[in-house]
Formats: sequence, structure tokens, C-alpha cells
Amino acid sequence: MPKLILLRHGQSEWNATNRFTGWYDCQLSKQGEDEARQASRLLADAGILPDVVHTSLLSRAIHTAELVLAALGRSWIPVYRNWRLNERHYGDLTGLNKVDTRERHGPEQLLAWRRGYDSPPPPIAPDNPHNPNDDVRYADINPPLAECLADVVTRMRPYWTEALAPDLLTGQVVLVSAHGNSLRAMCKELDDISDDDIAELNIPTGTPLLYELGDDLRPIDKRPVLDRSLDPEAARAAADSVARQAD
Repeated sequence: MPKLILLRHGQSEWNATNRFTGWYDCQLSKQGEDEARQASRLLADAGILPDVVHTSLLSRAIHTAELVLAALGRSWIPVYRNWRLNERHYGDLTGLNKVDTRERHGPEQLLAWRRGYDSPPPPIAPDNPHNPNDDVRYADINPPLAECLADVVTRMRPYWTEALAPDLLTGQVVLVSAHGNSLRAMCKELDDISDDDIAELNIPTGTPLLYELGDDLRPIDKRPVLDRSLDPEAARAAADSVARQAD
């Protein structure tokens, strides 16, 4: 039976200061490193060992995967990195504090930018110090200027078809170490979550979600996303904290 583990990276330095991060390449905080190691303990306790890892081009997701694999004694397995698993690009919000943004633009606008399925933020300005356009890791693509969740779903689909699905169809345990919004996009597709309902899904850092899939790569059971966590009670509490980040 194919198994898919979805893991949002551990807390980053910008998560800790409540800033919009997007494609900015910040590092894990000390708490984030601890969360990654705790994720490895949950996987070990459940007897789930990944055979292959897919992650983004951002250090916080890569480092999370490295810490998990080291703790599990699996550092030797294949690890693939691709921009299609990057966090959603937050445009000109990148680097801004979420509470300050709410006070400047109002709670309704902030909610639309954070959780609206088809509401992209303002495009990143050329002189924004966090603009990734000149980053060498994106030399082969034309980076977006901003994204809504619908854009993330669109860019994620080819990676599912061309990379994730083939690994899953061989029966491997696949770990995806990625980001809140790239994982929300994946959950939306897997669980057929509506455009409206996806706004309510918050994925906490460092919490493994386990999808057991049939031969058609659809979940074998229907249940809320956070009930797929290896520690559902802790996941729900942490998700509530994510939802309150702009309070």
C-alpha cells in the first residue's frame, strides 16, 4: 500500500517573528530543529520509515528533511529538490509582520491574502530586498511575482504526476518535506477539499501527516486532514496557533 507522509518544515526564524516568508530562504529556529527531531520520533514510533524524500529548494524544508533522516538513520535514501514544492510566493508582503499588515490593510484584506484561494497579494517590487528573481537556484525558471493558493495547486500538479506518483506506484514510503501552502495544495487535491473550505485548513510546523493510498493514489479513507497526523491532538492545538498568527 503506497504511503505518503506530508511534513511541513519545523518553525523557521521568520515563523518565530510572525513574518510572511514565502520564497525567502530563512533558516530553521532552534525550536524548528527540535520539531523536526520530534517528527522523526513520531515516525519511528509508528514504524514508518521513508524510502525517498521530495522537498523544495528552500533551506528550511531541506534541513527539516535532513534532520528527520539523520534521526531515523536514513540519510542515505534519495532526496529530490524542486521549486514546485516551494512555499507560496507572498509577493510584496514578503518580510512583513502579519500583525502590522493587518493593522495597515485591515483584517478582511489580510484574511483574503492569507487564506483566499484565488486572492494573490501585491506583486513583489523589483527593489524588494527579498525578491528572488536573481537567485541562482531559479536560473532555469521565470519566478512568479506573487501567488495565490490556486497558483500553487497549478504548479504542484505536474510534480505530482511526473515525480511523486511514480514513486508511490512502486509502493515506496514517500516523504514530502515542504511548506504550509504547498502542502495545503496537495491536501486539497488528495481530499477534494472545496475552494471555500480549504481556507479553514491550517497545517502546523513539524507535524507528520500520513496518507495511506489505494492503487489509484486516492486516500483509502475519508477523514479531516489533521486526523491524519501521527499526533492528532497536538496537531489540532498547533493548527489553532497558526490560525491566530495575525491576532
